[in-house]
Amino acid sequence: MNNLIEVSNLSKSFDTLKKVRILKKISYKFKKGKIYSIMGPSGSGKSTLLNLLSLIDRPSSGSILIENKLINFNNSNSNDVLRANKIGIIYQQDNLLPDFTALENIYLAGLSGGNNLEISKSKAKNLLGKIGLLNRSDHYPSELSGGEKQRISIARALINDPQIILADEPTGSLDLETAKGVFQLLKNQINPNRLIIFATHNRFFANKSDCLLEIVSGNIKTINDRV
Repeated sequence: MNNLIEVSNLSKSFDTLKKVRILKKISYKFKKGKIYSIMGPSGSGKSTLLNLLSLIDRPSSGSILIENKLINFNNSNSNDVLRANKIGIIYQQDNLLPDFTALENIYLAGLSGGNNLEISKSKAKNLLGKIGLLNRSDHYPSELSGGEKQRISIARALINDPQIILADEPTGSLDLETAKGVFQLLKNQINPNRLIIFATHNRFFANKSDCLLEIVSGNIKTINDRV
């Protein structure tokens, strides 16, 4: 079975002054070893879908299976453990802790995956070397460029060797040349057992995925499928 994530009739609504339905009974199977891009206008539900897949938010209805196991959204402790060990998340805004160094930002994420301090530090240093920022390990986020901070964010997402990487506009705040480098770093993380899903407004990067999806009126539409 190559399906790593399967969603069935997934819906999400938000209650404001009136009920707003963002996602409408989405059904889709995401295969491991592949990179998926998700496009759509602002407010279409790209981030909402990623928040559901990362188990940060819960659907209004429908189901999510990860490795053919049904996610119970009432069991937050189990979902927290699953997220820490199997899911790496990269945001458009790097979300780095401002009072901690690059090295600390990475290895602290390793501790949440159950590693001890020394193992986490060792993994973090190794990742810093792989992303070409070992010489910036003692620098704070305020001392790093936008591209460097996104590279740190990718390293942080990788420290627990997740099967699933979810990235929400990972290059959205970067200039094109910096964005190309960050995107290539992300793309290089694919392997036969890993799934990468990223949301983007940039069709240049979306077209480099194995499958380009678009959220239209709350539903998923396949634009380009090389899976």
